[in-house]
Amino acid sequence: MLPTLLKGDRHTVGQTHGRHHANKIHDSIAVYDRLFKDFVGSSWQQARQMAPQFLPAIERCFPAILEEVQGIAEGAGVDFDDILTLNCRSEISLTQASGGCSAFSLNQGDQWLAQNWDWRADQQRNVVVLKIELNDHAPLISIGEAGMVGKIGMNARGLGVCLNAIRSQTCGEGLPIHFALRKILESPDFAAARRVVDEDRVASPAHFLIASAEGQATGFEVHPGRPGELLPQDGKVLHTNHLYADATTACIDDYPRPDSPVRLTRLRQLLDQPIESTPDALFDVLSDHTNAPSSLCRHTNHEQPEAERMETLFAVVMNLKKRRLCLRLGKPCSAEDTLDARLNE
Repeated sequence: MLPTLLKGDRHTVGQTHGRHHANKIHDSIAVYDRLFKDFVGSSWQQARQMAPQFLPAIERCFPAILEEVQGIAEGAGVDFDDILTLNCRSEISLTQASGGCSAFSLNQGDQWLAQNWDWRADQQRNVVVLKIELNDHAPLISIGEAGMVGKIGMNARGLGVCLNAIRSQTCGEGLPIHFALRKILESPDFAAARRVVDEDRVASPAHFLIASAEGQATGFEVHPGRPGELLPQDGKVLHTNHLYADATTACIDDYPRPDSPVRLTRLRQLLDQPIESTPDALFDVLSDHTNAPSSLCRHTNHEQPEAERMETLFAVVMNLKKRRLCLRLGKPCSAEDTLDARLNE
């Protein structure tokens, strides 16, 4: 799988994204139209009416990104509000729908970040890898969904971020999750990334696992208030799809599915054993099928209602010291479409 190169000013980056992935963006809109109906009983048009409420926070904390949103819309031949709605999909849908995702950081000389991203199978075809070379910014790679400004990835400064969705009815002031992730990916260092979650705040709960080439790593359970923090234990931070930092659980209610603590326990078991510092060894962790269908590598569970079936759509392993990102598109146990990319400042 080759990344799409987006290069230039923000508007040009957006237009190139929109033109290159126009079909996938249109399909993403159709997927989320179905998802919004399944989980919150809203049509796409109703969701479009909800998304502008997040504009004041974006205009306050990250106004430049709106040029890119406009460019994506123009390139794909859709409205600005369509792209805004795609990028606010978590705030609109995650009161009822929660994805999977199992993520960890590991420091064994090099600082590693890794995760599976679990979501509905009908969005598999719309996964994209974006290599963004924005004027006056370090290059970055973001793996996510067509039409969205950012998700999981790293930049050439050696800063990386992973994401775990959290199902919660909390939503308030702050950047929508995907805008916050992109601002983190543009951050020059760990301190600047931390300011996004501490000062800008995030509109709805999620877990951002942020790490740097220098060996800093913290799990931030973000929400409109001050985030809960998870510091490394034996060089590791682990997370699935439920809140467990004391500072977060004291003020935020979440509604995880039963598989989340099962996956967290299994992840801890695997990482408490000696493990090689190689991408293949970390992909082996992410490929684990113990406790299926509640396993780290998730396959279709036909016993669940169709709308709620979540499965692994990609797995990523990042060596931040070496600025190396390895991707397996699809389930890590069997993926044939792969990427091995490196970034230089």
